[in-house]
Amino acid sequence: MIRKLNLSLLFLCVSIFIWAPTDAISSESLLQGAHAVSSVMPKSCRACHRGMRMTVTGEEAICLSCHGTDSSRSQMRSRGFLVGQTAELADISAVLAKPYNHPVLTVANVHRQMEKLPEENVSAARHAECVDCHDPHQVAVDAPFRGIPGRRIVNTIVEIEHEYELCYKCHADSANLPGGSTNKRTEFKTSNRSYHPVEGEGANSYVISLKAPYAARADHPGDVSIISCRDCHGNDDPSGPRGPHGSNYEGLLIDAYEMRDGNSESQYAYALCYRCHERNSILGDESFPKHSLHVTGGPSGVGTSCFTCHDAHGSPRYQALIRFNDQVVRPTVTGKLEYKTVSASSRSGSCTLLCHGVEHLDRSY
Repeated sequence: MIRKLNLSLLFLCVSIFIWAPTDAISSESLLQGAHAVSSVMPKSCRACHRGMRMTVTGEEAICLSCHGTDSSRSQMRSRGFLVGQTAELADISAVLAKPYNHPVLTVANVHRQMEKLPEENVSAARHAECVDCHDPHQVAVDAPFRGIPGRRIVNTIVEIEHEYELCYKCHADSANLPGGSTNKRTEFKTSNRSYHPVEGEGANSYVISLKAPYAARADHPGDVSIISCRDCHGNDDPSGPRGPHGSNYEGLLIDAYEMRDGNSESQYAYALCYRCHERNSILGDESFPKHSLHVTGGPSGVGTSCFTCHDAHGSPRYQALIRFNDQVVRPTVTGKLEYKTVSASSRSGSCTLLCHGVEHLDRSY
């Protein structure tokens, strides 16, 4: 009896689907973008949903069948699920295995269907799966975040428009931010005293050290005045798969950035900074009279990191991205820690703080 009832329900459901009015079914296919290209994936949905095996955990295994090793792709081709030598299908698994990565390979069985981000549960385990950043039904080479829900506007959730909106889903207002992590949304706010221009153009109308095509204001064709998270975070191999999957550099950075105190300055040590900022300008003290002394250490040859004084995301309190590293810079014996400038465009001001055992009491520069 139960078996007959189940078969009847199945027949009813199938009948409703078959005979549903055409306007009750979306005229737009659920499968779009790169995965809908029949010349590459001739068996369409079956490449990922084979037989009755539906992937509900969000784990990476299905994705890495094509986006993993050459051996995995060869198996997919031999079974007719993948055709050709598609250039975009590089080995993402190798990048995810780099020392600094999004923990796709190392955290399992945590992703939940229909989970809401930012995370509201303070004890929820941190994780990252392919489907957290890419909608496999809509992703495209030129639209990697298409289909991912973003911010709320009134009663509607709109799709991700800017890359930083995607990053904020885990790195901003989530209740389970790891200890020592900061809210990136508050750091990039355009109402801050200073910030790297991710959400909008920077607070200053001119930055002397910037290399072309970077500019504080996009006044001429080709000027780049707004950057994205991927300009600093991503694969350190420029010939490898793009995106913040993994890197050999701490912080999942695309280039070297020495954040420890007491190291020698070099083109390599601050290669990330020198991608956009002219090294000769920094060492020539064009923007700050003591830049060279701080970074190179002067006669000693042992300087302090850019990270000691600057926060690469933003500073709510000070201009020039000044936000001191409290592991190196501390308040004076009277508890005061302050940085002053005469004006936004001035190269002069003063510091009151304790640094390397030396008190700076309203020390001017």
